[in-house]
Amino acid sequence: MITLKNLAERLNVSISTVSKALSDSDEISKETISRVKKLAGELNYQPNRVALSLKQNETKTIGVIIPNILNRFFAMALYGIQNEATKLGYSIITCITNEQLVKEQESISLLSNGSVDGFIIAVSEETLMSSRIEHLQTLSEKRIPMIMFDRNLNDVECNKVIINDFKAAHEVTNMFINRGKKQIAFISTINDLNVGALRRIGYENAIKMSVVPDLNPMYLFIKKEDDYQDLIKKFLINNPNIDAIIAADNITGTITVNVAINMGYDIPKNINLIGFTDEVVSNLSIPKLSYIDQNAETIGENALRLLVNELKNKDLDNAHSTLKIPFKIVHKETTRSSI
Repeated sequence: MITLKNLAERLNVSISTVSKALSDSDEISKETISRVKKLAGELNYQPNRVALSLKQNETKTIGVIIPNILNRFFAMALYGIQNEATKLGYSIITCITNEQLVKEQESISLLSNGSVDGFIIAVSEETLMSSRIEHLQTLSEKRIPMIMFDRNLNDVECNKVIINDFKAAHEVTNMFINRGKKQIAFISTINDLNVGALRRIGYENAIKMSVVPDLNPMYLFIKKEDDYQDLIKKFLINNPNIDAIIAADNITGTITVNVAINMGYDIPKNINLIGFTDEVVSNLSIPKLSYIDQNAETIGENALRLLVNELKNKDLDNAHSTLKIPFKIVHKETTRSSI
């Protein structure tokens, strides 16, 4: 392995000069910097990251904790985090909690011993359900920078990156009301999560504020262990006058389209449908599902940038804030013909 000492000996300069040249120090001439970098490249010199982290008191590594890598939203958010980290010269260590509180606690305990400079976290379902947040509060007490995204915990002091879930559901509900829809249903597998609750409340509020007579909320709440297709089919049979559906999560919209088509519905003539998902999932149904684009990749990129900014300004007592990333309503075949 090529070391700073090897480079210094070959160039007949001091180790300090080589180190400063590789860091583009103003103390070193441009000619020397060029010579040092050229030789370092030719010899494939790699800096000792452990030594650098000890010297600079930083690892240039970010801990990323997400609940479910199979969920398209979290996968795309992670993609955004990774891309932005690479641009800014950081590495990431990713831990998957599988929605379990204990795995989230273990991941934070493992990485908060100096392995990473800070955390980007989407908390697990069990954390939200149990309100057990001591492990997250400990990070604040230790002054370890943390960014929370998507699932927002008000009791944890940190910067957060989200979309306005209430507003998104409110807007699409009003869209259906303005199209003259009389039976607008809300289907969700995430009602126990705060993002799911906010979407439901946005839907409810739009219906409550409407002047349309006899317009009432209609719900189908599905548990993970349920047979999604069977429950959705029964829901449609029991409510034959439904003319619009909002799916609060990233999969039930697509399932509902497929179930309804199989039952003989003409979409979007009989029913308009929209879900919280993305282009890839939209393409899994025929006709293609319209969706609220949460801009997951952008959320990940902004979470990483916020954390790096916090790391670089660690000594400043900045007030924590919540960054709301714009969402976008994307009309595909399940709503398009009604525009």
